[in-house]
Amino acid sequence: MTNQSKKRIGIDARFYGPLGKGLGRYTQEIVDNIIRIDPENEYVIFLSPENFDEFVIAPEDAARVKKIAVAARWYTLKEQWQMPQAIRREHLDLIHFPHFNVPLFVPTKFVVTIHDLILTRFPTVRATTLHPLRYKFKNLAYRLVIFSAMRRAQRIITVSNFTKDDIVKKFRIRPEKITVTYEGVANLAKGNDSLFVKKLDVQETLARLRVNDNFLLYIGNAYPHKNLEGLIRVFKKISANFPDLRLVLVGKEDYFYHRVKDYAAGLGLYRADDPKSPIVFPGYVPDTELEILFKKARAYVFPSFYEGFGLPPLEAMAKGCAVVSSDKSSLPEVLGEAAYYFNPDNEDDMQAKIERIITDDDLRQELIVRGWEQAKKYNWWDCAFNTFKIYTHILYGPEKA
Repeated sequence: MTNQSKKRIGIDARFYGPLGKGLGRYTQEIVDNIIRIDPENEYVIFLSPENFDEFVIAPEDAARVKKIAVAARWYTLKEQWQMPQAIRREHLDLIHFPHFNVPLFVPTKFVVTIHDLILTRFPTVRATTLHPLRYKFKNLAYRLVIFSAMRRAQRIITVSNFTKDDIVKKFRIRPEKITVTYEGVANLAKGNDSLFVKKLDVQETLARLRVNDNFLLYIGNAYPHKNLEGLIRVFKKISANFPDLRLVLVGKEDYFYHRVKDYAAGLGLYRADDPKSPIVFPGYVPDTELEILFKKARAYVFPSFYEGFGLPPLEAMAKGCAVVSSDKSSLPEVLGEAAYYFNPDNEDDMQAKIERIITDDDLRQELIVRGWEQAKKYNWWDCAFNTFKIYTHILYGPEKA
């Protein structure tokens, strides 16, 4: 590649790393892998002051990779003028926004990743901490920003065919403008999972987390569309038949988890000062300890009403945990025949399917084997490589993509 043909590509990585949770993982994997895949073009990585040090440029990449801190937080008016200014100063040929929050005046070609349309499917004040009027205004602004981003983008990336179809139906975007790049399955212990787990005392870890050897597991956030209140209602019925069974809900403490805790307490299933509560809220759990929970759980339960991709159950499969899942949105597409499905709108069906996976050891072992095979279909290198091909198509034409 000659100097004349080299391009200058930007990636908005303000979500990079743990700061951005699931979106942060996607952003980090795209950035880290594309820099390895493409050793020729120049890259400008836009970060926030909070995660600026998370992204480390290797010495061999220092001449062609640059990182810039942008103080404007996502979803703010400030980013509407600060991000375009920062982009303009770098004289980019293309920029990738890994989320819908694209400024209305981007001074160069861009690609945008749309992970889902949750805010259009679940426009409810229960999904926010804002005052109802402020939330209504913000939801309208969201619709404007996402519609503008999709209309102006050279290409839209989505993470499932379900989300692609959702975009086409909801916003009437041409299907040929949208490319599906499946996400990958993260290695929770950074390539040394078995080594890390061996160093941990399994029983001590379970005791510290207030977990026994007989539990159902959920790991993720507690937003309303995740349907944790529905799962708790079903678990109350299940616990009447299986009094020693516990439900472990893992996620960083926030407003939504606090609300779920209150709901569980109201049903008599949780008390903060009771180590024998049927429902356990261990809060944030490090990846190495998650390994133990995955390996010890009877099953991973995913009751969500809506997912653009559904990474958590895939990660459970990769760690040898049987998955019983909602049959809604993208989940059958992504999980295939490796999950045991229920209708999350039918709590009797959810109860029956969960109780069967508890009692049927043959089914559980079969799902574990299927899950391992299903998880192998998804890796971040492929996701990043397919994303890079989209960059190449836009910058050089289809013959070089």
